[in-house]
Amino acid sequence: MRVYGALISLSLIWGMSFVFIKWLLDPVGAWGSVFLRCSAAVLILFPFLWMRRGNIVRPIPWRSLVFVGVFNAGIPWGLIALSETEINSSTAAVLNALTPICTGLVGFLFFAIVLKKRQWLGIGLGFAGILVLIEFNVGQLFKESFVGIGTMVCATISYGFASQYTKKHLQSTGVLLITTCSLAIASVVGFIGTLVTGTTSRINADLVADPLVLWSIIGLGCFGSGIAHLLFYYIVKNSSAEFATSVTYLVPVTAMVWGYVLLNEPITKNLAFGLVIIFIGVYLATRKPKRNTSQTNKQRVAGEG
Repeated sequence: MRVYGALISLSLIWGMSFVFIKWLLDPVGAWGSVFLRCSAAVLILFPFLWMRRGNIVRPIPWRSLVFVGVFNAGIPWGLIALSETEINSSTAAVLNALTPICTGLVGFLFFAIVLKKRQWLGIGLGFAGILVLIEFNVGQLFKESFVGIGTMVCATISYGFASQYTKKHLQSTGVLLITTCSLAIASVVGFIGTLVTGTTSRINADLVADPLVLWSIIGLGCFGSGIAHLLFYYIVKNSSAEFATSVTYLVPVTAMVWGYVLLNEPITKNLAFGLVIIFIGVYLATRKPKRNTSQTNKQRVAGEG
């Protein structure tokens, strides 16, 4: 139950993140938003990591941490922000729901993970729920240029690689260390992005004078990056990469709810119907089969003998 609670909390936080990203694009640019959100999160998390430095597993897997920081935060967050310069936040959230599909396919193709028919069915149902949410108007997702639809798809593929890599190579590494280090690496990626795009000058102290910008930085940094990452890696370590990334099935729902509350966007009957389908899909894709009771008892007896 704790894992499911973490999943729902994560979906609420990341659903709101799409609104925060939209608010930050004009003042700081796409890569500036990555730099600011990650830097803010590191400032919050580093003191906690320092207090628990004695519990850090050594040697520290720096190479793996850098890989995860680049591919689970730096690159995909930059791509998502770029996407929202061309498409609205709801469309970005819907496309983000491709992440569990990409994670499963990446695991199948590159990590020797076998997906059962039930899991394929769950993934299919989850995507069907997304189609219901957009009223089966698939054509609207392919009318934009590559910066928009294409960059969102690339972001989901990046998430998939990072999730499977974390499960395989960072299983014994503390969640707080993974989160803090990966966000620090991502902040470097964001800063490099501002240098390449020439938007570094847009990041200055005057930004905090705008309450909307300030709250967006806090929301993305402290919650969307810091706390959300802790929840995400907690789910990966205590369940599976596929279950953790299945949060992106729920994010479109929470993004639309936040859109209704903050942007006066309507909530339609497709939202409720799609939500039911999505939850069924998540359940089927992540449910672990129950062990045979009689077989378990036999194994216990054999062990006691």
